[in-house]
Amino acid sequence: MKTGKMKSENFNNFNKYLEKRIRDTVEKYKLIKPGEKVAVALSGGKDSVLTLHILNELRKDFNFDLLAISIHEGISGYRREGLKIAEKNADDMGVELVKKFFKDEFGFGIDDISNLYKSACIPCGVLRRYLLNKTAYEIGASKIATGHNLDDEVQSFLMSFARADFRKFGKFGPKSRKIHPKLVPRIKPLWNIPEREVGIWAVLNNIGAHFAECPYSHMSLRSKTKDFLNKMESEEPRTKLAILKSFEETFKPEKTTPKLYECNKCGEPSSSGVCKVCELLDEINEVI
Repeated sequence: MKTGKMKSENFNNFNKYLEKRIRDTVEKYKLIKPGEKVAVALSGGKDSVLTLHILNELRKDFNFDLLAISIHEGISGYRREGLKIAEKNADDMGVELVKKFFKDEFGFGIDDISNLYKSACIPCGVLRRYLLNKTAYEIGASKIATGHNLDDEVQSFLMSFARADFRKFGKFGPKSRKIHPKLVPRIKPLWNIPEREVGIWAVLNNIGAHFAECPYSHMSLRSKTKDFLNKMESEEPRTKLAILKSFEETFKPEKTTPKLYECNKCGEPSSSGVCKVCELLDEINEVI
């Protein structure tokens, strides 16, 4: 009995600890204002599911509306399962879920074009971000909440740093600024939460989350960067947190934010005359 009680107390303490850290991030960085409509980018994975659960707990205290958006990229044997989990979690909490499909929007899924690129992650990421923002704007969302955790943030930072792609530094940090009327600002409530702790939360709470990895992920630079960072962390604990703090103290995202225009073809926000999505679609439509 004592052992069971101790486990229960540890379980409750961990949940309180995690919720407090996320709540503190929301408060410290003013991620959500009263009356806003926040759309969670809900893939069904553990990070987005935790984001949905925590924001659902906080919405009364912070007085905001909550809904979710799920994107089906057309990856067989993978995304459909995640979408089912997203639907169940949203339904359990009474949160409206808006679903969008690559096939409907672009006429093809990632499986249909994966052989056209060295890594399918390149077109997938560009098209997914585009569709997520377009959908959030159309439904009147004030913010998009993503499940990016500490590991994701550090990986993205190092990848951009290695490529000398300083324009992307404006995307880092717990929130982005509104730099174009059609570009919905993003917030990251899990910004300083290690991926390992998100996984512990999902297991302890018996949350139905999609743990499978995308079949194309092994082809990406992110996968290699993740392995590198995990090796460093195992040899020198808290390395990831140190990198995150270094970025926060050294770089000022607002100084690296590009000026945005509107794409001449689709009218969506773009840093040039024709957006990356329209360039991709032109390339793809010439082949398929």
